Amino acid sequence: MALVLYSTEGCHLCEEAMALYQAAGKTAALNVIDIAFDDTLFSRYGVTIPVISFQTQDGSVIEELNWPFDSFALTTWLVKHGID
Repeated sequence: MALVLYSTEGCHLCEEAMALYQAAGKTAALNVIDIAFDDTLFSRYGVTIPVISFQTQDGSVIEELNWPFDSFALTTWLVKHGID
């Protein structure tokens, strides 16, 4: 399973989402994907980033957590998916 943060450079909300993840103290790697370099991702997430996605190894989305979220919502979502 993979954990992905869809983001782009200069996105202050994306920086806030990353800070919330780091503050949650989870050890699972969070892969950051910049949507600016992929037309498909940009059209899907361009106005909704930051988005944290829980995916299978082949990239199939299991569930996404869309902004806005706070530390409680993020932690609850991570625990629900067994992410440590």
